[in-house]
Amino acid sequence: MATIFPSRRVRRTPFSAGVEAAGMSVCTVYNRMILPSVFASEEEDYRHLKTHVQVWDVSCERQVAVQGPDARRLLDMISPRDLDRMAPDQCYYMPAIDRDGGMLNDPVLVKLAEDHYWISVADSDYLHYVLGIADALALDVRVWEPDVSPLAVQGPKADDLMARVFGDEAREIRFFRYKRLAFQDTNFVVARSGYSKQGGFEIYVEGSSYGMPLWDTLMKAGEDLEVRAGCPSTKERVEGGLLSYGNDMARDNTPFECGLGKFVNSPRDYIGKAGLLARSEPVQQIRAVEIGGEIPPITAPWPLLADGRKVGQVTTATRSPDFGVNVSIAMVERSHWEAGTSLEVETPDGMRPATVHGKFWI
Repeated sequence: MATIFPSRRVRRTPFSAGVEAAGMSVCTVYNRMILPSVFASEEEDYRHLKTHVQVWDVSCERQVAVQGPDARRLLDMISPRDLDRMAPDQCYYMPAIDRDGGMLNDPVLVKLAEDHYWISVADSDYLHYVLGIADALALDVRVWEPDVSPLAVQGPKADDLMARVFGDEAREIRFFRYKRLAFQDTNFVVARSGYSKQGGFEIYVEGSSYGMPLWDTLMKAGEDLEVRAGCPSTKERVEGGLLSYGNDMARDNTPFECGLGKFVNSPRDYIGKAGLLARSEPVQQIRAVEIGGEIPPITAPWPLLADGRKVGQVTTATRSPDFGVNVSIAMVERSHWEAGTSLEVETPDGMRPATVHGKFWI
């Protein structure tokens, strides 16, 4: 099997020693960092996530730090979401768009202070976009990538594990809120969030030297909870309808097409507002689609057809062990996106029957 050649262009993480020792068998590259993809097997990892607790190295969720007198001004210019009511301990899901309303990213915005924010980004060069806006307008703000590497704790037993390491205060954190919790001689932003529907936390580890000490502490504290190293599960995320930027949506899609219209509510004249609002009535939109028969691994979108005419595309598809069906995320035209609509999917192994669902499975 081929391996990734070591280079500064593909970075290890503060937790790489831990994931390698835990038996990472497949990985990918995301924001120029290693992202674990499989440990035991896709199905075993999925089962364990839904039953116990996992520690995920998601350092690849890099932060774009925005700090200075013009920090809020800059964010108001690039965010279609109204930030006026964002509390000091809050995280906001924030669509990021270009001047035509196309999706550039779907980050989580973390408010550290009135003049200091982290934009936790999906796989893209969004740092350069934010820096370009700040430089072009000569804003009094610093934009950079800080030494902050998220570590996720996900699964039904996540609260128990986090309480053992950070105290019962961790249990009190509300969804998409955070607390600063002590670890050794420092403290971390700990948010109740994460890329699964099983519940859990993301620890924003500030300072790479704390990476393995925290990893080892979590693993030791969770031995009787059957803690394991894990990673985002494609099977579980598709069941829950969690979108992947670059797979399920890209720059040619708008937040409205991606089901994110409720986050488009800023009263300000942000960049791309006119273009986005002109596209506020989408002609296509994300839908859950069940696919019949045997399906191969998906490496490129599969056309969705109705009477031989393309009416959309499947962007992610996998077999769900719990539901016993092939689950998928698809972009479907308005004329065919109603629940119960029968379609066909053109896979590399041939045509397969498909049905649009009214909602995702979990």
